Amino acid sequence: MPHKPYKTATLCANAQVGTDSAFNAVIPPLYLSSTYKFNGLEDMGRYDYGRSGNPNRDGLADAVSKLEGAAGGVVTSSGMAAIDLVLNVIPAGSTVVAPHDCYGGTHRLLRAREKQGRCKVEFVDQSNLESVKASLADQSGILLIETPSNPLMRVVDIAMLCKIAHDAGILVVCDNTFLSPARQLPFSLGADFVIHSSTKYINGHSDVVGGIALAKTPNHVEELQWWANCTGVTGAPFDSYLTLRGLRTLNARIDIQEANTIKLAEILQTQSRVSQVYYPGLKSDPGYELAQKQQSGPGAMLSFELDATDDEINKFLRGTKLFQLAESLGGTESLICHPATMTHRAMDAKSQKIAGINQGLIRLSVGLEDISDQASELQDLFKLLEKV
Repeated sequence: MPHKPYKTATLCANAQVGTDSAFNAVIPPLYLSSTYKFNGLEDMGRYDYGRSGNPNRDGLADAVSKLEGAAGGVVTSSGMAAIDLVLNVIPAGSTVVAPHDCYGGTHRLLRAREKQGRCKVEFVDQSNLESVKASLADQSGILLIETPSNPLMRVVDIAMLCKIAHDAGILVVCDNTFLSPARQLPFSLGADFVIHSSTKYINGHSDVVGGIALAKTPNHVEELQWWANCTGVTGAPFDSYLTLRGLRTLNARIDIQEANTIKLAEILQTQSRVSQVYYPGLKSDPGYELAQKQQSGPGAMLSFELDATDDEINKFLRGTKLFQLAESLGGTESLICHPATMTHRAMDAKSQKIAGINQGLIRLSVGLEDISDQASELQDLFKLLEKV
């Protein structure tokens, strides 16, 4: 009798548990070897060299593939390496249609590849479906989706964008870093590839830099694996081991972080110095209805517009104690970030303006601290503005 599919939380908690064939260790061991012995001439085992294959890296890729519903994938050295790896599936000169409000590092990479002649790039407001259709007309290449967007938490319709792209013969890549498979499954909505900065929620402890590129079909998985081996962008064994360890608590972490974020978003709405809160868990958010349709939760990231001078913003950010003023996101600790000068500083002023990123925009990655302590920290920060 076939067993019914396990829930996401179960898959996370049991990721690669009990798979050690050598000594039946419950938790798979760490394999640091850079090379593997051949049985004889033209008789290679599963692995030959660490760049092309490693048990820890493959174990992590397999675990995340099961969570996302992928045919397979490749663990890379960073999230940016994952994005760059996927670009190899399209011919030189193809067009990448990307979000106008995407992560600053993604914007920088695509502009640099365009300057090299590797691809053409169009940054489009993907909530405007007609603009997307126009950008995809008579093109070959990739539609890159990032939802919710970083840092403005804009939600776009993955299923509709996939249909538009596929009707035009275009492949779809979805960056699922902000929500992870615990809250969103882009393959089920039509995506061809899913990418992660596993540095964030997949690992969840701010101690590993990594990425993952996943594909819907075996042929695309093989293509990703070939290019990863050829270019050497694969992740390290120890990083993979730590990331798999972090993955096992993914659902437990996000459940608490998300609950805290909902409460903090509500608190921010009551602050007179906050002109806008960007969070799809609020009914007032433009992306709320769509988020209800394609996400199983709003996630643990939010941004808000602080109505303040540059000096006041600086004082606000310098006054943090619990919320660490730092880039990145998705760890157990709460982080506060100023996108215009931190995560998105690689974008020129014009691109920032088009995306809607200004000096008053503040981004929060909400951690696992007690909600009363998090709320108290925010209240204290707003009191600092009263003293200016």
